[in-house]
Amino acid sequence: MGIIISLLNHKGGVGKTTSAINIGAGLVELGKRVLLVDLDPQANLTLSLGIPRQPSSIYEAIRGESDLVPFQVKEGLDVITSTLDLSGAEMELINEAGREFILQELFDPVLEDYDYIIIDCPPSLGLLTLNALTCSRTVIIPLQTEFLALQGLAKIKQVIDKVRFRLNKKLDIGGVIATMYDSRKVLNRDVVETIKKYFGEKVFKTYIRDNVALAEAPAQRKDIFAYSPKSNGAEDYLSLSREILERLETVEA
Repeated sequence: MGIIISLLNHKGGVGKTTSAINIGAGLVELGKRVLLVDLDPQANLTLSLGIPRQPSSIYEAIRGESDLVPFQVKEGLDVITSTLDLSGAEMELINEAGREFILQELFDPVLEDYDYIIIDCPPSLGLLTLNALTCSRTVIIPLQTEFLALQGLAKIKQVIDKVRFRLNKKLDIGGVIATMYDSRKVLNRDVVETIKKYFGEKVFKTYIRDNVALAEAPAQRKDIFAYSPKSNGAEDYLSLSREILERLETVEA
């Protein structure tokens, strides 16, 4: 039975999509079957992996016009693509009965096909994100190690707490990823210490170092393991993927 993970931060530019792609690819490196779901109307995950526009994306599935149709990127890694059309989905679904459970119903038929389903949430706290949280087992929060990235943390936690109380009793915060980290910068180190005070043991021990290969990989339409397997980025995301497995499989056991 697949475990559903949402990557969430309503601030853009924190490494959310990069983390979704490379955690997914890292789990595949560790022998897992992974489905990535691009739930962002900007479709950055879809574009970063060079996937052409598909006849059926997450938008058509949410509208009830098709089932989920995965696109295979490589062995063990599939993607549900997104398009700009998804930007209108929240307005279109506002009067739908049970609108918070649409994704959950879509995922039910494919849960047995994957070990992990990773949702790249949009940078907002609207209906699409609410759908992701309602069907997820856990939330992972990527957080850039800069001062402004700390703003809004309380709001994210508040939304997660409300969803847990009203819609999904099993939801928890699985961890916080420190991204774009440079140990030489006092600010980066200070921000990590602040995150640790707020989230404690939830902060992953692996920090994602600032690495040019992570920025270059999307331009080549590849994940970091396909683009530069010896880079710091690949090393960090593989280590992070191991940490995620340890945490989730301990909880599930």
